[in-house]
Amino acid sequence: MKVALITGGSRGIGLGIARHLAAGGYNLAINGIRPAAAVQEALTALRAYNVQVIYCQADIAYAEQRQQLLQQVKQQFGRLHVLVNNAGIAPRERKDILEATEQSFDEVLSTNLKGPYFLTQAVANWMIAQQQADQDCQGCIINISSISATIASVNRGEYCLAKAAMSMATQLFAVRLGAYNIPVYEVRPGIIETDMTAGVKDKYDRLIENGLCIQPRWGYPDDVGKAVAALAAGNFPYSTGQVIMVDGGLSVPRL
Repeated sequence: MKVALITGGSRGIGLGIARHLAAGGYNLAINGIRPAAAVQEALTALRAYNVQVIYCQADIAYAEQRQQLLQQVKQQFGRLHVLVNNAGIAPRERKDILEATEQSFDEVLSTNLKGPYFLTQAVANWMIAQQQADQDCQGCIINISSISATIASVNRGEYCLAKAAMSMATQLFAVRLGAYNIPVYEVRPGIIETDMTAGVKDKYDRLIENGLCIQPRWGYPDDVGKAVAALAAGNFPYSTGQVIMVDGGLSVPRL
């Protein structure tokens, strides 16, 4: 059975992804920063798919914790086929870029950019080693970014910058890993209904009602999960480095 590591996989978009990979028969390593006791309900639901599921508590912003995370996956499964870089945080306070702090900038970019960048580096080297030991071992890497990679929000500039940089990281790793036939993809969600967006629900309810998206509804973690599962399954074998939009048409230019 193949193994997938999903950062931030115990709730929201990450849990939606985990459900679809579990349904596809993947054993799962779920990463998050909450204590294990706080995620047992989600883990139990995933195990109902008759797959192995472990929880790896680690903050990917820190090098030592990234190393511990991968060591736990190696000890449990001995291999890794899919990395989903999903973990991300919003600024603690939405502040105009004329007022935002360096502390917020550093915190957001450490989790949303530096962490996944160096986690991908480590996993890529592991996947190459696996491939050298077994030519049939196939890996892939999927980055979850955001429409904020290209759509400016001046009250959360640090978040937009991190997602834009993750988009470039996707291309960089796609280029570097092409020779090893390890595809790297970017999934770019739009307005997704999760606990992260709960605080702005009324605002986006009105915007969606007034035509923000071509498809007049919120996106759901399930929508993102379906896209990731299709990529992980190898259904887009000649599309490395590409962006899969899951935004209900929000980003389509219109008059």
